[in-house]
Amino acid sequence: MVIRVNLDVMLAKRKMSVNELAEAIGITPVNVSVLKNGRARAIRFSTLDAICETLHCQPGDVLEWVDGEGK
Repeated sequence: MVIRVNLDVMLAKRKMSVNELAEAIGITPVNVSVLKNGRARAIRFSTLDAICETLHCQPGDVLEWVDGEGK
């Protein structure tokens, strides 16, 4: 069981860069990249809220629970 972060998919759909998202939500581009690449161990609800508001999406569009190794 693993949580997959689909932030890269949402950024591509919205034609938005990591730097643009970082500026819009008020965190560093490095932290957005850590989240986007699935290396984050946690995410604040306020950050998730800001991501969803900026990308006009739902939390389930960004985070996905998958069984096994991403199957």
